[in-house]
Amino acid sequence: MSKGQSPRRKQANPVLSELPRELPGWFLFSGIFLPVTLLLLLLIAYFRIKLMEENYAAASYILVHQARDAFSDVMESMWRYRNH
Repeated sequence: MSKGQSPRRKQANPVLSELPRELPGWFLFSGIFLPVTLLLLLLIAYFRIKLMEENYAAASYILVHQARDAFSDVMESMWRYRNH
């Protein structure tokens, strides 16, 4: 083992270790961080809208069937009342 190296430490890839020093901050922000953040926000908004649409459809389905069942119950009770 050479002097100055610990036995468990691996050497980093020289290209990866030089990358942060060579790329300007504005490029990291506008070229990587900002597009990824905007994409994630867009996905969150899209799935939120889809979830709201699904909840609305499910609620509408339940309300329609409850109203239909209630109307059927009223009509049936009126029919029984008239025939007895």
